[in-house]
Amino acid sequence: MGYAAYYILRNNFLLSSPELQSNFGFSKTDIGWVSGTMLVVYGVSKGVMSALADKANPKYFMAFGLLMSAAVNVMMGFTTAFWIFFGLCMLNGIFQGMGVGPAYVILASWFSRKNRGIITATFNISHNVGGGLIAPIAGGAVAWLGQEHWQAAHFMVPAAIASIVAAIVVIFGKGRTYNEGLPPTGQILGTQKEELVETKTEETKFSSWEIFRDYILKDKNVWFVSFIDVFTYMIRFGVLTWLPLYLLQEKGFSKSDMRIAFAMFEWAAIPTMLFAGILTDTLFKGRRMPLAMLALTGVFASLFLYWGGQTLTAVTIGAAIIGCLIYVPMFLSSLQTIELVPSFAAGSATGLRGLLSYVLGSYSGTALIGYTADKLGWDYGFYLIMFVVVMCIFCCFMTHLGVLAIERKKSAKV
Repeated sequence: MGYAAYYILRNNFLLSSPELQSNFGFSKTDIGWVSGTMLVVYGVSKGVMSALADKANPKYFMAFGLLMSAAVNVMMGFTTAFWIFFGLCMLNGIFQGMGVGPAYVILASWFSRKNRGIITATFNISHNVGGGLIAPIAGGAVAWLGQEHWQAAHFMVPAAIASIVAAIVVIFGKGRTYNEGLPPTGQILGTQKEELVETKTEETKFSSWEIFRDYILKDKNVWFVSFIDVFTYMIRFGVLTWLPLYLLQEKGFSKSDMRIAFAMFEWAAIPTMLFAGILTDTLFKGRRMPLAMLALTGVFASLFLYWGGQTLTAVTIGAAIIGCLIYVPMFLSSLQTIELVPSFAAGSATGLRGLLSYVLGSYSGTALIGYTADKLGWDYGFYLIMFVVVMCIFCCFMTHLGVLAIERKKSAKV
């Protein structure tokens, strides 16, 4: 619930892009630059904040960031000047970075490898719930308040909802097992030997820098899985960021039709991700990457339907399939990341992955594709996305080889 609320304070900017164009004169390049730069700031913040989350009580860490992001969104609802809006988006990016690190710290702390696939898939639908809710929230708020109050509908109403969720996180949420007076989950359940990497030392022995230096920077598998995120984020943001303008301007859809496709992109992933979590725990025996490669192959094929479709039904189905499948390698890479390192380094590993995915992946998916669409046309943006899908499959393959090598090394010791 906490991370879903983060998303309704992040994707609301994307959905308001047509109004920003018509009311404030923002160009596609302006919107791409603001969105891309905010995501770079968010990526840097995500890297730093996730490392700090290794040393904090995660539920308080998450709730504080959510409240600060809500406060910034309220200010965005009063803003008309471009540079003030730009600055507030950057500030929002900083506070948004406090969301994901605590979440993965909790997942690494409370659950074992044999059921972490379905558990992490359940958590990961928060991306889609939050991303999918912003369209009906904004649409309902516009209907309630009137189109002339579109700023309040897109920024203030989501901020109020997120503030309520932050209070729920504080009241009902839990920190790590030791925050609640319990030993590590592996000791409770006797599952430590099932992990790819066993946690044999206490996290309190290391500083944040020592954890990052010794357990993150020196591990090539963490780097490969981080670049999976870079490419999946480029694909995701390359489609999601430009979906409103692409459907309105290139396909000639109405705003209500565009909102349907926008929501379907997010909501379609929920059942698929849950099913993928079950499959990796059962059929694939805890190996995450084969299913990721299958999903990316489906993304490549469905791009043609989204790109070439001429009817609302065809384009919406194409967007839904892309949204349905692109979140599978995203969630599997995040899950694989926390399984490649000791549990006390989960936040730091998530931080590196987040830093790279947003600084390189999301910025390319927003600013670069926006620039390409402006200068060369939409077709060249799709060519770029298709190339990125191929590179993502390659990184999944290399990560899978790394996991197999770890398993062979463990078997040899036994």
